[in-house]
Amino acid sequence: MTIKIKAYSDFICPFCFLGTGPLDEIIKEKDVEVEWMPFELRPSPYEKIDPWQDPAKLSSWDSFILPAAKKLGIDMRLPRVSPHPYTHLAFEGYHFAKEHGKGNEYHHRVFTAFFQEEQNIEDVEVLTKLADEVGLSKDAFKEALVSRKYREVHQEALRHAYEEAQITAVPTFVIGKEVIQGLASKERLAKVIDQELEKNKTNGFDGMQCDMNGYC
Repeated sequence: MTIKIKAYSDFICPFCFLGTGPLDEIIKEKDVEVEWMPFELRPSPYEKIDPWQDPAKLSSWDSFILPAAKKLGIDMRLPRVSPHPYTHLAFEGYHFAKEHGKGNEYHHRVFTAFFQEEQNIEDVEVLTKLADEVGLSKDAFKEALVSRKYREVHQEALRHAYEEAQITAVPTFVIGKEVIQGLASKERLAKVIDQELEKNKTNGFDGMQCDMNGYC
């Protein structure tokens, strides 16, 4: 049985990028399906995040983020795209990619473009190039971003994250009814997945019945 994981994240969240490592390992070993769920840490028109001008954020990068990346064996750097970009266009591109069967590939490529190559993922030309690299139509993708075709789709996704799922921080992983907030190790994810599998086996016959009319 395939276990579905909803992974709420933002493209400028370093711990979200680090969270892709354990998820990639889990995908290789277990029957899971990951759905990336949009979440904007600093949506427009709020002021953009600028860690290069914030000593506390620079200290956090050196003290927590880089050591975690090293432990996970993930190459990453603090992008010198200052201030960090808004991510609504990148997410609108994600909705296009998802609709065309390339959602996970595009999502991963935008992450690596930002945290490994320091590309500006708010730029339409940059996003179009990334879309082309994962096999999407350059012209159709660019037209979708320029026309804001997926603006309402993305706004609905954000409403779901903020209001329905009540996500307050990312990364957040939802596996069945279990919610894991923050960077999760492969072992922790595996434990929850196994518990969900066992629960589904146990409850496989729950609720089956016949009524007084003889309908079963």
